[in-house]
Amino acid sequence: MEFPVQNGPLCARCGDALAAPLLSPASALCRPCRLVPPPFERAVAYGPYEGRMKAAIHALKYDRLHAAARGLGRMLAAAIGQLAGEAPAEMLVVPVPLHKSKYAQRGFNQARLLATHALAFLGKSHTEWRLALASSTLMRLRATQSQAGLTPRQRRLNVHGAFTVSDPAAVAGKHILVIDDILTTGATARAAAKTLKDAGAASVWVATLARAGSLGYYRRGASARFDGAEENSDLAGNELAATLQRTFTDSSHGQPSF
Repeated sequence: MEFPVQNGPLCARCGDALAAPLLSPASALCRPCRLVPPPFERAVAYGPYEGRMKAAIHALKYDRLHAAARGLGRMLAAAIGQLAGEAPAEMLVVPVPLHKSKYAQRGFNQARLLATHALAFLGKSHTEWRLALASSTLMRLRATQSQAGLTPRQRRLNVHGAFTVSDPAAVAGKHILVIDDILTTGATARAAAKTLKDAGAASVWVATLARAGSLGYYRRGASARFDGAEENSDLAGNELAATLQRTFTDSSHGQPSF
């Protein structure tokens, strides 16, 4: 099974795909980041939100196939690894929260679940990092409409003022790594980062499993292959869960299979 990795010229700030190869440092930023720099330092993602990645995330979120979480968490860990040498070694890891009504409906927060698995892998691959999960740091004040299908402006308005920090003293002067499953326009990431910065955070970084870019400029040739999985892209239900579970099983040496 292949999960394409994010590739091609990317915005150095938000990670969105750029329309043309980089010609100068100034061209390393997308237009939104040039016009309105985000309150986070950098956003990274593992791969594009399409194909098997999209199916796997949907299976986790909507079909509650938790067998997918560990393998997806490993890919999230690989995305976070892109920040090595750039982001601080000590950070609070803050999953984007669900409103209590959404949490009651779904029964779990996929961002927190992914973050938990990612930290388990990073504890072995990046022993120099000191990452502490802080799930209750960020709170969602109101039930927001699903961002899917909204325009960029509607997305911004939808999450404006949607977050608060439970204990500003616990955030003041700290470096924060915000975790979510998907980043599209960055409206949620911007709103969460602004709330954390307003509460006194020293810096905010963002990592997501997938990036739903505006250009879709990804090269299928730069894919991570997961041996032993079936090639049928229309896997569904229990078959997808079983395939993901086999795909993401550690090798006998305890190393990732990709």
